[in-house]
Amino acid sequence: MAKNLVIVESPAKAKTIEKFLGKDFQVESSFGHIADLPSKELGVDVEGDFKPKYIVSTDKKAVVKKLKDLAKKAETIWLASDEDREGEAIAWHLAEQLKLKEENTRRIVFNSITKQAILKAIENPRTINYNLVDAQQARRVLDRIVGYELSPVLWRKVKPGLSAGRVQSVAVRLIVEREREIESFETEASYRVDAEFVNAEGKKFKAKLAKNFSTKKEAENFLNSCIDAEFSVADLQKKPAKKSPAPPFTTSTLQQEASRKLGFPVAKTMMVAQRLYEAGLITYMRTDSVNLSDDAKNAAQEEITASYGAEYSKPRNFSNKTKGAQEAHEAIRPTDMKRNEVSVDYDQNRLYSLIWKRTLASQMSEAQLERTVVKIDNTKNKKQFTANGEVITFEGFLKVYLEGTDNEDEEQAGMLPKMKINESLINELITATERYTRPPARYTEAALVKQLEELGIGRPSTYAPTISTIQRREYVEKGTVEGKERNYTQLSLANQTVSEQMLTERVGSDKGKLVPTDIGNIVNDFLVANFETILDYGFTAKVENEFDDIAEGKEDWTAMIKDFYKNFHVVVEDVAANAERAKGERLLGVDPESGKNVYVRLGRYGAMVQIGEATDEEKPRFASLQGEQTMNSITYEEAMDLFKLPKVLGKYEGGEVEVANGRFGPYIKFDGKYVSLDKDENPMSVDMDRAIELIEAKRKADAPIGEYEGMPIQKGVGRFGPFIKWNSIFINVNKKYDFDNLSQADLEELIEDKKKKEREKLIHNFEEVGIRVEKARWGRFNVIKGKIKVELPKTTEIEKLTQEEAVKLIEAKTPKKKAVKKKATKKK
Repeated sequence: MAKNLVIVESPAKAKTIEKFLGKDFQVESSFGHIADLPSKELGVDVEGDFKPKYIVSTDKKAVVKKLKDLAKKAETIWLASDEDREGEAIAWHLAEQLKLKEENTRRIVFNSITKQAILKAIENPRTINYNLVDAQQARRVLDRIVGYELSPVLWRKVKPGLSAGRVQSVAVRLIVEREREIESFETEASYRVDAEFVNAEGKKFKAKLAKNFSTKKEAENFLNSCIDAEFSVADLQKKPAKKSPAPPFTTSTLQQEASRKLGFPVAKTMMVAQRLYEAGLITYMRTDSVNLSDDAKNAAQEEITASYGAEYSKPRNFSNKTKGAQEAHEAIRPTDMKRNEVSVDYDQNRLYSLIWKRTLASQMSEAQLERTVVKIDNTKNKKQFTANGEVITFEGFLKVYLEGTDNEDEEQAGMLPKMKINESLINELITATERYTRPPARYTEAALVKQLEELGIGRPSTYAPTISTIQRREYVEKGTVEGKERNYTQLSLANQTVSEQMLTERVGSDKGKLVPTDIGNIVNDFLVANFETILDYGFTAKVENEFDDIAEGKEDWTAMIKDFYKNFHVVVEDVAANAERAKGERLLGVDPESGKNVYVRLGRYGAMVQIGEATDEEKPRFASLQGEQTMNSITYEEAMDLFKLPKVLGKYEGGEVEVANGRFGPYIKFDGKYVSLDKDENPMSVDMDRAIELIEAKRKADAPIGEYEGMPIQKGVGRFGPFIKWNSIFINVNKKYDFDNLSQADLEELIEDKKKKEREKLIHNFEEVGIRVEKARWGRFNVIKGKIKVELPKTTEIEKLTQEEAVKLIEAKTPKKKAVKKKATKKK
């Protein structure tokens, strides 16, 4: 047994650290938090001092026991979790749950997993920082209270199964409000005028009028006035300019740039960065600091000088604008600046390269530019064209890296040929193109992170989980619409003649952008109307600042929570008792047959159209929305079409073919079988030819591709990839096989491999009572009867398990399930 026990959060981190420490150190993982609030109760003493009730979950008990046993035998325990508030809380939980003694417990932190950083941390241990622990506790407790008290209100007032969160709800509000800005935006057309000129040396360049024309008539009059006009250079200005590099990456800027340049979602960026960090390749990836250590700046200077020359090097410091950033020591950077690439996997290589370039560029010289502005007059009117040019006279940091932008309209200045004042120019073409004002752009994940950061909402560790949560809860989804065709007019003056043509462009794409769902809109409106403070951007930012004050020891966390709760709880109780139920209801019109109102509203299974009132003697009629239809966008005509289902399309092979809509979406019914339509396919647009195509595709998919032991074999593609089905067993087909051309030998091999694995998994088979015992994951065992599965306690001696004991375990499980069902029915 080693004298020193080092505890980190992840196995990957443990593996890397173990390389740097000698045989006297044993490195183990806690697999993240070992204790948390209970999942089925509030777990906070709201009647007293708001003390949280932490428990060790079932899946962590074995880990805790192992660490406790190791800690008893070690002379010194080193708590080496991450350096942020979350990591400090993990260290504190370990000290509490393992009952560590202060005299032989050391807390160490490091922002990179390198030998130098680890050994330096060992030489400079400290104690647990309880201010950071309190800040994490305050966030956890406040978020638990908000979620635990708001969610039941949503169940009663909106729809069962919903949930609310403090930061998540504010993020949804941002997306909903942006969507409404887009919906209310009134597009205005104008005409932008561009020209192509040739100078005395025969070099071409482009210029444009500074101001657009409001109408087509004005644009046409201008082009006509330019017929036979002579053009010349009226003014020419050259000015030196500089372009400075962006700071090294913080969490949010890395997420934004990885989205722009690599197309990574926020969660993927953090996952890939975590791997790079745990492998010792980059510094800690949850930070809002732009600082670089002196060692890092010196290393960057050496690399720049060696690779590009001393003139490209300019060491500089960047200042933090974010409150609380001082607790994270450095920006995200490579641990070895000489390493300009890594060979891990495709995504890690690309993200590492991005981090390396950004870090190096931040310590390089400014780019030196010469900006040229040319003014062009003509002899027929007073309008003046302007041409902008930019010449790089010294690349500086641009030799390595240029930051991306989210501005779709940003134009890059091109190079201009040499010209002089009064020089005559030949005009080859002038166009007046109809352009439309654009509504605000929908948020991408990265743009949402930027907005949250600018508002002071959330911190580096919260951005990715917040965005993942609002999508998982289906309040927000990524758009799939690629845009619509729109016609626009272009007038042209060429060869002294004005002509007109109609062109087409695609606009309104929301592919990959964040779009609120119907339920997201309704929940947001309900929360904003009834919990104005919680959904207020300023209040949410103020709470973040209070967490920062707690982390700095300037505020007591229990006093802060108590102050928040006394007002919040009163509002919750009032809303629960008095607020009206939210349906998101919208009156579309009147049904011509019955004379009853037609509504679109939220139902138990989602958005639907309703004909009639709930109070009518005759029950209302309902139809679910289809495909891309939403409660905001559906028209009266589209709503009434939904009631034309089910619809008989015709006969095929002597049987009726019917298209209908069910709880799980639209489908074709034929010969007693059901064939689902493709996702987002409108059932009203399905004709007989399409129905037959779907029926035949289903037949082909279900047709046996062979047989084995007298039983047919089928194949298909499911959620987890291609599979074959035999004797009611689903068998995944891996890439070793050619799925489209499986031979009989392949099929038999797959089936026998599966049977072998099932035999290896089987420990006991009590055939008399229909119970079997099988191996499960992580060295556990399951007792199984039909659909009932019971995990055996880890202390069970599996070889000595009797049939009677197995029966008792199954029987103990069965009544519990029934009791829960009865209770739920009674409550309903």
